[in-house]
Amino acid sequence: MSVLISPALLNGSSAPATETEEDEESLTHPLLNSLSRSASNNTSQVAIVGSSVSPIESLDYEIMENDYFKQDWRRGEKIQILQYVSMKWMMCFFIGLLVGLVGFCNNLAVENIAGMKFVVTSDLMRARRYTTAFLVFASSNFGLTLFAGLITAFIAPEAAGSGIPEVKAYLNGVDAPAIFSLRTLFVKIVGSISAVSGSLVIGKAGPMVHTGACIAALMGQGGSQKYGFTWKWLKYFKNDRDRRDLVTCGSAAGMAAAFRAPVGGLLFALEEMASWWRSALLWRAFFTTAVVAIVLRALIDVCLSGKCGLFGKGGLIMFDVTSANVAYQIWDVPPVLLLAVIGGIWASLYNFLQDRVLRIYNRINERRAAYKIVLALTVSIFTSCLLFGLPWLAPCRPCPSDTSEPCPTIGRNGNYKKFQCPPGHYNDLASLFFNTNDDAIKNLFSKNTDAEFHPFSMLIFFITCFFLSIFSYGIVAPAGLFVPVIVTGAAYGRFIGMMFGSHSTLNHGLFAVLGSASFLGGSMRMTVSLCVIILELTNDLLLLPLMMLVLLISKTVADAFNGNIYDLIMRAKGFPYLECHAEPYLRQLAVSDVVTGPLRLFNGIEKVGNIVHVLKTTGHNGFPVVDEPPHSAAPVLFGLVLRAHLVTLLKKKAFLQNPVPAGDDAFEQFSADDFAKKGLDHGDRVEDIQLTDEEMDMFIDLHPFCNTSPFTVVETMSLAKALMLFREVGLRHLLVIPKVSGRIPVVGIITRHDFMPEHVLSLHPSLAKSKWKRLRVKLPRGVKII
Repeated sequence: MSVLISPALLNGSSAPATETEEDEESLTHPLLNSLSRSASNNTSQVAIVGSSVSPIESLDYEIMENDYFKQDWRRGEKIQILQYVSMKWMMCFFIGLLVGLVGFCNNLAVENIAGMKFVVTSDLMRARRYTTAFLVFASSNFGLTLFAGLITAFIAPEAAGSGIPEVKAYLNGVDAPAIFSLRTLFVKIVGSISAVSGSLVIGKAGPMVHTGACIAALMGQGGSQKYGFTWKWLKYFKNDRDRRDLVTCGSAAGMAAAFRAPVGGLLFALEEMASWWRSALLWRAFFTTAVVAIVLRALIDVCLSGKCGLFGKGGLIMFDVTSANVAYQIWDVPPVLLLAVIGGIWASLYNFLQDRVLRIYNRINERRAAYKIVLALTVSIFTSCLLFGLPWLAPCRPCPSDTSEPCPTIGRNGNYKKFQCPPGHYNDLASLFFNTNDDAIKNLFSKNTDAEFHPFSMLIFFITCFFLSIFSYGIVAPAGLFVPVIVTGAAYGRFIGMMFGSHSTLNHGLFAVLGSASFLGGSMRMTVSLCVIILELTNDLLLLPLMMLVLLISKTVADAFNGNIYDLIMRAKGFPYLECHAEPYLRQLAVSDVVTGPLRLFNGIEKVGNIVHVLKTTGHNGFPVVDEPPHSAAPVLFGLVLRAHLVTLLKKKAFLQNPVPAGDDAFEQFSADDFAKKGLDHGDRVEDIQLTDEEMDMFIDLHPFCNTSPFTVVETMSLAKALMLFREVGLRHLLVIPKVSGRIPVVGIITRHDFMPEHVLSLHPSLAKSKWKRLRVKLPRGVKII
């Protein structure tokens, strides 16, 4: 029969035993308290995924080495092993090919849709039909945002936002339903095109990372099970470990496609996304991003011949923003240092405000879909009014005589927008606002344009982008943060360059590049990957020393105030993310201090009725299996059996009339697909299995289906050391065994939620005062923002 034991009674711990305990828990989000599944701690099983509250579960990167697994691989021939390895490389090739095509089509669609809108608006402005021009501009943005909001709210709420926090949490071991589904992929692509074309201050880099991860995950599971598009020959990849590797390659490909930066995309996945890395994965990710670069290069050549409509040579991934030789002197370093320090402060303020606004938006997004759409449309109307109204504040400037392009610009893109100005003049602020974000960055980064923009116009553009990007992220639409941070930082850097003027030999375009680096380093807190991405964008290796200096300083300054923007978003959404470091107070605790119960055990040969009862009354995902006399001389831990495998055994009715070990024919009624990993909410449920009273009195031999070598730790091990083991190996369950023999062979199970600060401090509140906190610069108590 199954055994129920309270670990607190076994080890003398002061940790209270509880009625039930879920092993797939997350950090408590302040907005999700009402959805908490546990009364014993402050954790819950839900998080905000995209724009909706959804259940989450932990992933298990440990291979279940049971007898069936071993026998299946013993039967495998060398040709099957070769097929397994070659299919991994083939999958990376197709991931790179598809992500490259999607990235190009995204840019092509945005440039043409937004370009048509700007052309019509500019024609009306030249005809001095200002009211009609505003109505066309605002209504176009309204319609595009409405379309993006509708498909996101009603088809795939998981597609809202950047997607990088969700993918990063997945690679850390947290799964959520539908984040990689086919409908999420569709809405992510179409919604991103529509929202970016609607002149919202958002980017498409984050959605491209999520898109690449979706493509990789769908290919890794053989297609979409819901819509019947599956391939059985991909059965080897139906486990968490292989899917994780493919999703890592997909995220690297997405970033590479967003900025045409293959090495930068690879380093982005290594530095920011992945929680687990190895050399074989590095090679495959590099191969994937290389395929992306080749696909983009081939498609660029097609567009250079003028076959892409209004696309032309525009698009952030399609041009070299500056390729001039850079010459700088030692006296140029102090202005760059000042730019980096102030940029880090501004970026930390950006993160702070973004976190506060996102928490407010989360309260709205928890309501009905109508509230989400109204919020998105309100932001769209407000953005249209600012983009159309603020250029009227800028003075008209005479066209330069030495320009290489027409002035004023006729058509969509260009540095010289006429707007309301007389012939021979241009509006510098309209040249930034009446362009896509990609073309605005191109204008700001461009060389030999020091006299093109007025400082007042640049200050207005910086402040507007700073706040619009904060309020635009979090609405019910796919929206990224990378491009808004780049354009905001470029405006800041160019303004700093104007302030120094003749005191520096650097041109304003280079100051804009360094300003973008300072904002990216201060907001994203990455260094190596951002440095390479910007260098691949600018095609200027001579900027490397200054770029490294700016990124290091801005990151260091911003670290004194708050955390990485993506970590703040994950915390606001409620994802139970395990950091790569352990809080020092965890070293004061042993693993037995956080084990809660009661613990559910199974015998090696267990009664069917007992298994059904435990599965129906608990939410545990794994159960220790213990052998007792007469099957062993003394109680001994045999292994760990998963809930999904128990449900499969019940469904297949692999029952025995008597409690005796099963024979060698126990595997004949099973196939590898029966034990393959299924997506969340796609597996069988014990409630759906119909069993007779006679069957409930039968037995199941669990020995062949147990993982006989689960990871275990002694109950006296420090919690900090256990956390490192748990995270580095990618575990879902960590068995705790007693230090002294003669007791029951297993004390409890450590899962992800047991390492969460909320859970640990709820059990040991006295440690809250000694909780380690990073050195932060805090405002006076009387000064509060929001």
